[in-house]
Amino acid sequence: MSIVNRHSFNSALTLLYVLLITLFSNSCLQAAQIQVAVASNFSEPLKNLARQFEQQTNHKIIVISGSSGKLYAQIIHGAPYDAFFSADRRRPKLLEQNNQALKNSRFTYAIGKLILWSPDPKLIHHSSEVLFTHSFEHIAMANPRLAPYGLAAKQVVQKLGLWNSLKNKTVRGENIAQAFQFVKSGNTPLGFVARSQVVTPSRPLTGSLWEIPDSYYAPIQQQAVQLKDNPASYKFLAFVQSKAAHKIIQSYGYGIPHAQ
Repeated sequence: MSIVNRHSFNSALTLLYVLLITLFSNSCLQAAQIQVAVASNFSEPLKNLARQFEQQTNHKIIVISGSSGKLYAQIIHGAPYDAFFSADRRRPKLLEQNNQALKNSRFTYAIGKLILWSPDPKLIHHSSEVLFTHSFEHIAMANPRLAPYGLAAKQVVQKLGLWNSLKNKTVRGENIAQAFQFVKSGNTPLGFVARSQVVTPSRPLTGSLWEIPDSYYAPIQQQAVQLKDNPASYKFLAFVQSKAAHKIIQSYGYGIPHAQ
């Protein structure tokens, strides 16, 4: 090989090496890990959304679920989450007002729906009638002080004028996921749960239920907020607001806000 050809060959190898290093470095820089705290009722939809997002990007999403109240307490005490998907609007707004979330990042990602549900197909007859019969020993609901769905359930019972007679029969879960498990496992014959826990893409509707009118409880506007200036979480929150994501959210029994 001539000196000229050897020089050209070495230059080409050097250029190729630089290109490979650049591509590898860019790939490492682009890939990021996002920690997302989510209210338990939205855990499964968020995991689905996370899978879709991960397939489109190099980012990895770690989902931490729990009651909105508990996650909020962790955030104000320094939990290293990048974003927070609450089951209400109050807590994200407080984080924003207290400068613990990025300004103007808050948005409504879903409208929650509360139902009265039982695995027994004959127990609930598409109305509140069963609540007046007192034919059950216990009824499940999420803790009204911690979980927005629990507060909504309390509002429904109060509107029906049954709070005093039913409050001693309530079995309260820390969050709506725990309340749902009480009913699903048979520990309580019925309970107030999120519609999204009964209506999912992979599981047909079973049992009996009462679709509670929206006017019986304050709107469950589930809002998300960005907690850290993380470019990857910006992209994920933008994805959650896309039409493709809205279709996934609706398939889990949620409503979608008409305007952000």
